[in-house]
Amino acid sequence: MFRLRSVFPRALAVAVLSLSAVTACKQGQTGKAAGTAPSASGSAAKTATGVCAQYSEKICATAGAESSTCAAFKTSADLMAPEACKAGLDKIAFSVKRLGTLKESCTQLTKTLCDKMGADSQSCTLVKEQTGKFPPDKCKEMLDHIPEIVSELEQMEASNRPLSAEQMAPLLAGPVPAFGPENARVKIVEFSDFQCPFCSRAASAVSQLKQKYEKDVRFVFRQFPLQMHPDARPAAIASLEAEAQGKFWAFHDKLFENQSQLDRASLEKHAQAVGLDMVKFKKALDESTHGAAVDRDLKLGEQVKVNGTPTIFLNGKRVQNATDFAAMSAEIDAELQKAPTPG
Repeated sequence: MFRLRSVFPRALAVAVLSLSAVTACKQGQTGKAAGTAPSASGSAAKTATGVCAQYSEKICATAGAESSTCAAFKTSADLMAPEACKAGLDKIAFSVKRLGTLKESCTQLTKTLCDKMGADSQSCTLVKEQTGKFPPDKCKEMLDHIPEIVSELEQMEASNRPLSAEQMAPLLAGPVPAFGPENARVKIVEFSDFQCPFCSRAASAVSQLKQKYEKDVRFVFRQFPLQMHPDARPAAIASLEAEAQGKFWAFHDKLFENQSQLDRASLEKHAQAVGLDMVKFKKALDESTHGAAVDRDLKLGEQVKVNGTPTIFLNGKRVQNATDFAAMSAEIDAELQKAPTPG
C-alpha cells in the first residue's frame, strides 16, 4: 500500500485523509504502516517522574507528542538526575527555541500544502493536525515530494466527494438486498464484507437503523468481499441465495453473529438455522450461481472508489463512521429535516 516513490508522501496522504482507516477493513491492508514515528507511549516513556517528567512534557509539547524526538527525550529523562532536569527546565526557553528552528521544515510543509490544496480545504485542516506530530527530518523529506503528496491528496479528497444522482442511481438499482420504500427521502448504500470485523459493527448499527427508520429510509446492501478475506466471497454468494429465497436479512444477521465460522460447513449450518431450502442452497454454492452478481457489486464499488469495508453512502455522501449508530442516526435526521416530501 505504501509504495509511492517514498514511503513518507504516501504516509502523509493516508494520515490526513483516510478518515475511516481505524474503522474499516482496507483493500491490501498489511498491518502497521511503514514509516510511522516511534510512539512516545512505550514502557520506557512512562517511567520518568517528578521534575524529569515535567521536563520531558515541556519538550514533547513543542516537538510533538508522537514524534521520535519526544520518544527519545522521554527515554533519556528517565536516566537523568532530578538536578539536571531542573536545570533544563530553568533553561527551557533555549530548548523550545532550538526545537522551533528544527521544525521550520514542518511549518513550511504545512504552508506549502495548504497553499496548494486551499486554506479552507479539508486537506489543509488535517495537514495542520498531522504535521505537528512529525519529526523535522520527515517534514524535510516530504518537502522534496510535494507534487506526489498533492496528487495523492487530490485523489483521496476526490474519493470523499459526495456522489451525484447519476452515480447513486446504479447503486440503488435492483434486484438487490434492501429494505425501506424505494421513494424514501433518505437513500443509503452499504458495501460490505462478511469477514470484515468492522462490517460486523456496522451490521449492528444497520439493525438499529432498520428498527428506527424502516419506513423513512431506503437501505441497499452491496457485496464487496476483499481478496484478503478468503471466506468473504463464498459468504457473499451464500447470502444472495438467501436473498433469492426471501431470507437475506436473517442470514445476514446469522453470518455477522458467527463471523469466525464462514467455511462451507458453517455456511450450510447457518442456512439450515434460518430455514433455507438446502438443496437449492448447496447447488448455488456448488455452481457459484450468484458469482456474477457479486462481481457486478465489486465493479460498482470500484467505480465510486470503494477501497475498504464498510463503505456507506448516505444520499451520496460517504459516511465517515459507518459503525456508529448515533452518528448515522444524526445524519439521517438532518437529511429528513431538509429533504422535500416526495411527490
